[in-house]
Amino acid sequence: MRKSASASKRGLIPNSVLAALPRAAYQLLKSGFEEVQLKFGDILYEPGDAVTHVYFPGDSLVSLLTLVDQHSALEVGMVGREGMVGMSLTLGSDISPVRALVQGTGKALRMNAKRFRSEFKRSPTLRRGLFTYLNALMAQITQTAACNRFHRIEGRLARWLLMTSDRVRSDKFELTQDFLSHMLGVRRVGVTEAASALQKQKLIEYRRGHIEILDHAGLEAASCPCYALVRDMNDPK
Repeated sequence: MRKSASASKRGLIPNSVLAALPRAAYQLLKSGFEEVQLKFGDILYEPGDAVTHVYFPGDSLVSLLTLVDQHSALEVGMVGREGMVGMSLTLGSDISPVRALVQGTGKALRMNAKRFRSEFKRSPTLRRGLFTYLNALMAQITQTAACNRFHRIEGRLARWLLMTSDRVRSDKFELTQDFLSHMLGVRRVGVTEAASALQKQKLIEYRRGHIEILDHAGLEAASCPCYALVRDMNDPK
């Protein structure tokens, strides 16, 4: 599909949903945005919270987690520059079903829920873009659920690192073992063993909370098939 002239100018907008909008549609949205800095560990909403704002991540990354009990949570999806946080509003609900936890520090464009509802109702191009993304997000969530149940930790860790890399456009992350254990729903020792196995294969370097992907193709080969399945649904590259 041929890109409009405005698309290249708006290449500075790192969010794919917004960058794909025609110039006129984006200009109508623009005044409703504020640029915010999301910080690692920030919680945008908890399950049951009202969705007061939507977020279009740029170089930031947000994990969607389901709460198992009062103390445990499991990641079921992640949202980066390919999508939007607060998708329940597109389905007519202003209540968040998940915890939205900032996994990667960075910028995002934020819009209040009232303005978003108005723009979503008014703009068919915005609706199409978000419904296309919603389909990909649903595929990611269902695939992640199956992955968490049936695949080995090493393959799941490889998948998770690759998905993160795709969204933040970097092969280097600052992540603790505790954080990874919560994201993958496994004990910390399981993360240590999986990371050590990938490091022995010289696919990653892992030390003191710092992870670097050394061999992207090799890590993809070590990943479970879920990575490629989810990537092909909505490739953020």
